[in-house]
Amino acid sequence: MNGPLQPVILGADIGVYALARSFHEAYGVRSIVVSGAALGPVANSQLIDNSLVADGHDPRQLVDRLVELGKEMSDRTLVLLANSDWLVRVVVQHRVELEAHYIVPFLAEEVLDRISDKATFAQIAVDLGISVPRTLVQDFAGAGEPGWAPDPVDIAYPLIAKAASSADYQGVEFVGKKKVFEISDAAELDALWASLAGAGFRGRFVVQELIPGDDTQMRSITAYVDSRGVATLLCSAHVLLEEHTPSGLGNPAAMITTRIDPMLDQARAFLAATGYIGFANFDVKVDPRDGSFRFFEVNPRIGRNNYYVTAAGANPTRFLIEDRVEGLAVEPVVVDREVLYSILPHRLLLRYVLDPALAAKVRGLIRARAVVHPLQYRHDALPRRRAYVTAALLNQVRKFRRYYPEVTSTGF
Repeated sequence: MNGPLQPVILGADIGVYALARSFHEAYGVRSIVVSGAALGPVANSQLIDNSLVADGHDPRQLVDRLVELGKEMSDRTLVLLANSDWLVRVVVQHRVELEAHYIVPFLAEEVLDRISDKATFAQIAVDLGISVPRTLVQDFAGAGEPGWAPDPVDIAYPLIAKAASSADYQGVEFVGKKKVFEISDAAELDALWASLAGAGFRGRFVVQELIPGDDTQMRSITAYVDSRGVATLLCSAHVLLEEHTPSGLGNPAAMITTRIDPMLDQARAFLAATGYIGFANFDVKVDPRDGSFRFFEVNPRIGRNNYYVTAAGANPTRFLIEDRVEGLAVEPVVVDREVLYSILPHRLLLRYVLDPALAAKVRGLIRARAVVHPLQYRHDALPRRRAYVTAALLNQVRKFRRYYPEVTSTGF
């Protein structure tokens, strides 16, 4: 290192806090978090120095603040991370400016454009023999022109609709906006297309086959590909329950780390074929009709729920720092330790795990105290901090009562 290690992270959600916690556990350092507001997960923390900008949605303000920090701390080894798709894109698009001050461990912009678009991701996966839901693309580039009409859809209802690129969707606002839509019939799809066109959305939306099965059919993969192109870290998890708020739909709320080699092999093949570098997070669903792994997308970052990897014994910050800062060729690791990651009260979680064998495994991990909540850290336990974490747990009960009162056969 040229000086003391200093992580700098863009964002303010639970995944940003989890990264700061992982850095603290591995290296004993505080992280600087740059955002528009010190939201609950990163507020009142002894691990974090918050650096706020007036408008956290303005890329120029964020980049300018990063450059200011870089100049102020030129005697430190600065490592820059971001943990949402649009922020990753901001960093990648301003890489030259930022690399004057920071180590920027993200993939090339051309690779980012290919893999972060759910439509092109699906085509790459198919070409590699990796299974994906049947996918159609609706392009809104001409939606403001007279006579524009959406393309016909021949996928059976109910189906799924979501933005091909979440970065393109970030700033679009309309009544009923969600991260993912379950569409029950043609009238609902027509209404969604009209809302998107009217809101000025000019990107692409994908329409996909709905894979049956509740949240327990979902799987998560976290990977790190080093600067030599070697996948040095692979960790998979069996999702138990996802968040169900409109803005959080699809984010795992509880999962058990579980080594699933056939699925990890496919992820490794995808990363190698695309020239991927840095952290990656795959969303996968087991199709109950044939047991196949259906890959939905890859997020070009470590993921909101990254702490499950640290909890299972493979702190991801170590793989990053030993590669990009220390220049070491790290021996590849595939995580095989089981641990329960959960941001939910245990009783609430168990109410949604209907499979008796899976529920028994959850209870066994709870009894063995092999359970982690990313916000519950004994080295970061000021009274206001503890109060927030307690309130966040209780708030989960309210959110599930409102948005997902009962388990459904599709997870919607």
